[in-house]
Amino acid sequence: MMDQVAVTGAEGFIGSHLVEALVRRGHRVRAMVLYNMFSSHGWLDVLDADILDQVDVVFGDVRDPASVREVVEGSAAVYHLAALGSVPYSYSAPRSFVDTNVIGTLHVLEAVRACGTPRLVHTSTSETYGTARTASISETHMLQAQSPYAASKIAADKLVESYYLSFGTPAVTLRPFNTFGPRQSARAVIPAIIIQLAAGSRQLKLGALGPTRDFSYVTDTAQAFVDLGEAPASAVLGELFNVGPGADVAIGKLAEDIAGLMGVDADITEDAQRLRPKDSEVMRLVCDASKLRDRTGWQPRYTREEGLRQTIKWFLEPGNLARYNPNEYNQ
Repeated sequence: MMDQVAVTGAEGFIGSHLVEALVRRGHRVRAMVLYNMFSSHGWLDVLDADILDQVDVVFGDVRDPASVREVVEGSAAVYHLAALGSVPYSYSAPRSFVDTNVIGTLHVLEAVRACGTPRLVHTSTSETYGTARTASISETHMLQAQSPYAASKIAADKLVESYYLSFGTPAVTLRPFNTFGPRQSARAVIPAIIIQLAAGSRQLKLGALGPTRDFSYVTDTAQAFVDLGEAPASAVLGELFNVGPGADVAIGKLAEDIAGLMGVDADITEDAQRLRPKDSEVMRLVCDASKLRDRTGWQPRYTREEGLRQTIKWFLEPGNLARYNPNEYNQ
């Protein structure tokens, strides 16, 4: 049996896949889940029994330092994924993004520092880059906070950097580009397209169709977290790494591809209510993950088409589609 590790945001889309990956690596996982009145463990509730046997669920909140300390203490590594992640909602409630994404990260850093945790893997986002100024985005690309969400994540990333430089906190940051796959929120564009088409709609209403994104299948993103958690300290600590396949696609073309894979002839249009404010829209994101490949050997295992086929298959399985509210998209 390998060491116990901790995951914040374990109940979420990427977090639940990471928990699976860590258990399959032989770890016991202490999974922090945001407390709720239904005692729901989120997506952890759908994991196989043999996985859940190695998971200790702890209700807590990264905004509360005591509950963070409980999760961190005794863990050989902490994977910090807990965050508010909706760009549209950040326009309406920016303070909540600062409280969770910035102050929450501060509490994780303080707990890791106090407990002498050997490794912290912190989660960033490609939204911190804003619209690409170069053909592909490396870790040296300028930062542009084109939404309150992006600003909160830049602040969190800089806190992690400061704790490494000030206190020697053994942290590394992973900056995923757009991740997709089973269990993703209906707010995200790929589930939104699949859900609308599966419900019988032939009029696809989306946000801006022109922006491009670099989509990574979720198990590939989860593997990048594992790789950074297990890489030699000298290769990764204090560093920031992008993860993504390096092949962007326009949202309109993506919608056409999904409709084609589902055998649907769809009319794809922009919905003005789903457009970001003009200067806030990120027009292009395409990843340069060569640093991650060089330092850890990470490689994507899924092409975008393979990942889309797996995602469509999952959404169409009995019971999965019923979990979603089609109106959740873009909230």
